[in-house]
Amino acid sequence: KNHASNAAPAADSTKEAKEIVSYWGVPPVKVVNKDGTVWKWDCFRPWETYQADLSIDLKKHHVPLNLLDKLAYWMVKALRVPTDLFFQKRYGCRAMMLETVAAVPGMVGGMLLHCKSLRRFEQSGGWIKSLLEEAENERMHLMTFMEVTKPRWYDRALVISVQAVFFNAYFLGYMISPKFAHRVVGYLEEEAIHSYTEFLNELDKGNIKNVPAPAIAIDYWQLPPNSTLRDVVMVVRADEAHHRDVNHFASDVHFHGRELKDVSAPVGYH
Repeated sequence: KNHASNAAPAADSTKEAKEIVSYWGVPPVKVVNKDGTVWKWDCFRPWETYQADLSIDLKKHHVPLNLLDKLAYWMVKALRVPTDLFFQKRYGCRAMMLETVAAVPGMVGGMLLHCKSLRRFEQSGGWIKSLLEEAENERMHLMTFMEVTKPRWYDRALVISVQAVFFNAYFLGYMISPKFAHRVVGYLEEEAIHSYTEFLNELDKGNIKNVPAPAIAIDYWQLPPNSTLRDVVMVVRADEAHHRDVNHFASDVHFHGRELKDVSAPVGYH
């Protein structure tokens, strides 16, 4: 009897959910893999997956030549000091915080370009989509590392604090000078490449256990089923190198006195 009474509310809840979906005419999307199996992720779809380009040059560096570049470069270098002191060798937690910050610029830049396009009745050259792709890619990095590391309460508190400050600071910075904002991100991505290289070194030394890759990472980057954490760090580092190129390129466009809408954006360039 108790079992039956418990089952009734569940049935009513299911019925209510179906009625809501039916009422609004928005049926749930059923996605399948190429092999016909049900796609298990709601946060991304099969057509959003890709294979990372590991051949990208990881050592490229934009040499700061003018005052604005030097200011961006040394500001990023200064920000690395407290990060190194706080996280030290805890590269999993460092990656988690890094990605919560790295996912902000693309969203802010895309949002501001979107509003600008609406105000001026002009196209964006594809840059809105490109920057939002960057933000989504960085967010997927975070979703992956959340499966790997177990952040402590003060790690989470730091992430919330840093994101709150960085979002508003970057928003204002982009409003004032997009070329400076993109240059800062370019240098942040260079530092990210360095951090992930150190992560790989610790994995190779055996100081960090090379555990199996999370299922979400295997599906997102189309990795082999037997992939490990090292493989994940490799593809994430390649992604950061691509973001480095995109943001330095965007900054160069502004430094040449042009607007992003005048130059075709590298859409799909992870």
